[in-house]
Amino acid sequence: MSLETPEKIRNLQRKLYRKAKAEPAFRFCVLYDKICREDMLRHAYALARANAGSPGVDNVTFAQLEAEGEERWLAGLREELVSKTYRPLRCDG
Repeated sequence: MSLETPEKIRNLQRKLYRKAKAEPAFRFCVLYDKICREDMLRHAYALARANAGSPGVDNVTFAQLEAEGEERWLAGLREELVSKTYRPLRCDG
């Protein structure tokens, strides 16, 4: 996957940027549905993967995640976000 931001996401970013610049006091109350989009999650995953960072608080590596099925994991994450049942793990660091 290319790390270049897909055009659909860039268009959303531009619209949000223009709105924020035009109306500084405007409050974006309905952004949650945007982060639940499949293309948004896929691009975020690719960016995190390219960063080659260490495992998160769950100690799951990208290699482990991909061995179990990246697509299945992304679909499960999206379902948890859409149904608002996602609960991040506590970071005791």
